[in-house]
Amino acid sequence: MAMLPLVLHWFFIEWYSGKKSSSALFQHVTALFECTMAAITTLLVSDPVGVLYIHSCRVLMLSDWYTMLYNPSPDYVTTVHCTHEAVYPLYTIVFIYYAFCLVLMMLLRPLLVKKIACGLGKSDRFKSIYAALYFFPILTVLQAVGGGLLYYAFPYIILVLSLVTLAVYMSASEIENCYDLLVRKKRLIVLFSHWLLHAYGIISISRVDKLEQDLPLLALVPTPALFYLFTAKFTEPSRILSEGANGH
Repeated sequence: MAMLPLVLHWFFIEWYSGKKSSSALFQHVTALFECTMAAITTLLVSDPVGVLYIHSCRVLMLSDWYTMLYNPSPDYVTTVHCTHEAVYPLYTIVFIYYAFCLVLMMLLRPLLVKKIACGLGKSDRFKSIYAALYFFPILTVLQAVGGGLLYYAFPYIILVLSLVTLAVYMSASEIENCYDLLVRKKRLIVLFSHWLLHAYGIISISRVDKLEQDLPLLALVPTPALFYLFTAKFTEPSRILSEGANGH
């Protein structure tokens, strides 16, 4: 949940920056700075205050995330709202982090975009910021409703989404071979970012007591990209249409 704002920031910056805009890189760095500072500040204000680690309650079961559903009702008449966060602070710390992300974004990004986004029209300069004003409330609701489910399922979600988004990006960018991938540094950055997500998902799934057995799976991180590059020429639409017209 802490990574999602950064990934979404980068996605919308890339989406709205345009191919000729030189401001995208600076906005990417600024988004990384915002999320990093928000994460550090969140850790510093959490218990224990002033240090970069937290005291957390152990998660035993899914219901630990939804203690508000287990408020007692003496005599089945009046519900006593006395439950606390059983997984403290794993549930509320995400909301604090999002608040700091939003504040830092509103303080830093508009000034940066106004100064360097010269290649974009006035109406397009702030679209990545407007997008953040939409996805932050969505992420907040997602954490509030599905925090427990995400806690158990996030490694698999990361793996699946990173594979899908990598395939979509390479297809939309018309990358069919290694040369197409190397011709622009931006594409390599996107590729390495997806590889980091692949690795993060694999490490999250790994068993702590059997790391020596699971960590070799990290060697599979480049496999999806290599598979795409080797098979893209066989699924190119114009080739399929031409072969169909020739009766093959």
